Amino acid sequence: MDYKTSEIPVGPRTEDTLAATTTAAVKVVIVGGFGVGKTTLVGSVTEIRPLTTEETMTQAGVGVDDTSGVERKTATTVAMDFGRISLNERLVLYLFGTPGQERFWFLWNGLFEGALGAVVLIDTRRLEVSFDVVGRLEERGVPFVVAVNTFPGAPSYPMQDLRAAMDLPDSVPMIDCDARDRGSCRDVLLALTRYLHSMTTATPEPL
Repeated sequence: MDYKTSEIPVGPRTEDTLAATTTAAVKVVIVGGFGVGKTTLVGSVTEIRPLTTEETMTQAGVGVDDTSGVERKTATTVAMDFGRISLNERLVLYLFGTPGQERFWFLWNGLFEGALGAVVLIDTRRLEVSFDVVGRLEERGVPFVVAVNTFPGAPSYPMQDLRAAMDLPDSVPMIDCDARDRGSCRDVLLALTRYLHSMTTATPEPL
């Protein structure tokens, strides 16, 4: 039965289809603590309509989710964010943003399947929430770069001090980032791809 409000499916939008020149696709995961800007980053940089699973925060999360420093946050990702960006005519990155609350971290197992690398987004106002995130990536052996999201009014520290606080080796790239700015987010993803490429071309140490 037809209804006046029914719409005939027209298929994917032109801008949502992959270019004919695309030859490689890479899965990248965007991780970080609660409220560090993962959904914003994916939404800023994606060239297709982002898929988000944000829900309004309710009283059920009181005493469970640590909202210190992000008290004004009213919505949160409960499953994942998804987007896509073409870095050049041949290479496409599929972006999967993870939920930040620890009670949803069990979903990370599936999101990391097939991922070649990750971006760890951090907030200098709440640096401690990133420690467990980095630890989980190191346990999994997932290569990652660290992006320092520049929130307005957030304290600024030298990169070397942040690296020391997070106990990161010098080989792990760290870069400033504004999750609201497409160009800044693209620079972070380019840093990750360069890092992944350097790891594949590095000369193995002799036994």
